[in-house]
Amino acid sequence: MSGEYVIDASVGIKLFIEEELADNAATLFAELASEPPTRLYVPNLFYIECANILWKHVQRLGYPQDKARRDIRELVQLALDSTNTALLAADALALSLEYQVTVYDCSYIALAKRMAVPLVTADEKLLKRMESSDYELIWLGDL
Repeated sequence: MSGEYVIDASVGIKLFIEEELADNAATLFAELASEPPTRLYVPNLFYIECANILWKHVQRLGYPQDKARRDIRELVQLALDSTNTALLAADALALSLEYQVTVYDCSYIALAKRMAVPLVTADEKLLKRMESSDYELIWLGDL
């Protein structure tokens, strides 16, 4: 599976929240330590989106606050290649207007385009919206 991918928050959060495709996410992240290592790219928005998902789990599902704090500390320590969203904003907005997808989601697509690598996602709505585009999105379950 070694390669290069952009990953979105729907993939990253599965390292910590036990839900469908969590095993696939764990396998993908384990590739960061392979030889040669898989390279995973994220816009720096990724960390805030994951923190927000953890917050929602604390607020709505009783996820332990101390675990959420530990999870986000572990997430930011992973060997991910982060890109400033200022570099992606114009392209993300253009994609958003064209495909009627949030600018947040389009920041991942803009980064994938910039890096010339596929975007791995577990977001079914995003996949459906982008299926007629020329952008390469990979369903996490297909890895």
